[in-house]
Amino acid sequence: MGIIDADAHVIEIDQTWDYMDPFERQYKPGTAFQTLDSGEVLKFWVIGGRAIRTPWPGGGTEGEKAFGVFVGNVPLTIESKYMLDVQARVKHMDEMGTDIQVLYPSMWTGPITKNPAEEVAICRSYNRWMADIYAEGKGRFRWTAVVPVLNIEEAIKQLKYSKENGAVAVNLRGVEIGNRLINDPYFFPLYEAAGDLDMPICPHSGTGSFELDSIFGGSTLTAYERNKFSGLSAFHTLMMTSLPSKFPKTKWGIIEFSADWIPYLLNDLERRIVRRGDKMSAEPLVENNIWVTIQLNDDLQHIDKYVGDNRLVIGTDYGHADSATEIYALKTFEKDDRLNIASRERILWDNPKELYSIN
Repeated sequence: MGIIDADAHVIEIDQTWDYMDPFERQYKPGTAFQTLDSGEVLKFWVIGGRAIRTPWPGGGTEGEKAFGVFVGNVPLTIESKYMLDVQARVKHMDEMGTDIQVLYPSMWTGPITKNPAEEVAICRSYNRWMADIYAEGKGRFRWTAVVPVLNIEEAIKQLKYSKENGAVAVNLRGVEIGNRLINDPYFFPLYEAAGDLDMPICPHSGTGSFELDSIFGGSTLTAYERNKFSGLSAFHTLMMTSLPSKFPKTKWGIIEFSADWIPYLLNDLERRIVRRGDKMSAEPLVENNIWVTIQLNDDLQHIDKYVGDNRLVIGTDYGHADSATEIYALKTFEKDDRLNIASRERILWDNPKELYSIN
């Protein structure tokens, strides 16, 4: 049995934007810095006149502690965390016993820009950067493509390029730019293309909505509303609208939301579905082609009772330092006797392998 980290991260660095074509370089994110009284230096990407805070290698000890070079008592080297040295990340994966990391972005946990041309340029540069990381990783990484949702035709083009260069999924948010929900017909051509390419649509923790970001994004006290609410709503919407049945080749991943909410939402869905005269599926995740990431503090036996174990995956949130981050989650879960060995093996290897179509 191998081990797949179903939710790890890269953090965008200055070199991420070096892959823009010459005619697109007007859209290269700018940088701004703020020095706090403590001496800590904060860095921001400046995109479309907006400042988006980002961790960075030169931020100083306190900044690195806050953003995850030291996650708990687990040291991540600068080279590994920021992919300054791809082999440094591989070396740490070897130490943790991780065979493959599936890499999600960091900046796309929030909205980026309302300018379609700017979004195309930024997404294209990121995807090219990730293609190089994939090549240098020699099979140890897969990654999720970011696509310009303001231009679906271009999004599909970038999806095809990304698939050819190691991408295994599409990174979306539960609520996208323009407050478009996951069942908006606007996205249907993207879902069709993703199914044809065998790339799951993966709403990840965060929001693409400028309005939700403005309402909830200013405080850690409202981080749940900003980062988690839209993903849980996306799951509920997928089930209520039977959207997966419209795209039978397309898989769906609900990533970095834990899983204790599953019984609650399924109970709510059953009441609503029965009330409208329909019948709730006996295997709702299987029949709707949905996978969900778990966390170590989830009530795994309770979840298993509701949906079984064949649509559950687990990630570490490697590179981040928030409530979802569990750097040694995979090694810990490997010995977690709340589920039997066969279940743990499915969650660590078979299930993510199926979700992401990893050969």
